[in-house]
Amino acid sequence: MTGDVITDCYRGYIACLNSRNWPELGRFVHDEVHYNGKFVGLDGYRQMLEGDVQAIPDLQFNIGLLIAEPPHVAAQLRFACTPTGDLFGYAVNGKQVAFTENVFYEFGEGKIRNVWSVIDKAAVGDQL
Repeated sequence: MTGDVITDCYRGYIACLNSRNWPELGRFVHDEVHYNGKFVGLDGYRQMLEGDVQAIPDLQFNIGLLIAEPPHVAAQLRFACTPTGDLFGYAVNGKQVAFTENVFYEFGEGKIRNVWSVIDKAAVGDQL
């Protein structure tokens, strides 16, 4: 995959997440995906994302920074959202918070195969 192809694929993945088009997730995520070093598989990855959206109904993934060096993509995702209960151990309970996620992806066979994520959880606590 070239840099343009991999970034187009990644942007399609983000659009899929933001539209909650879960049946299409397999177009972008490999069946054998790993998350932070653990095998979760496509079904486990989808369940994780669906759980995130259940806890944060207005969750939208906004790309702040995107760098591609195939087969890798690095992104800073920005969030401004209103969790319904606790988030990262903080009682947010309907307050709007903003935070970022620094995430690295490795593509294999044209799909996301590995995901390494670091979320700025302290930013949520600083806003409460």
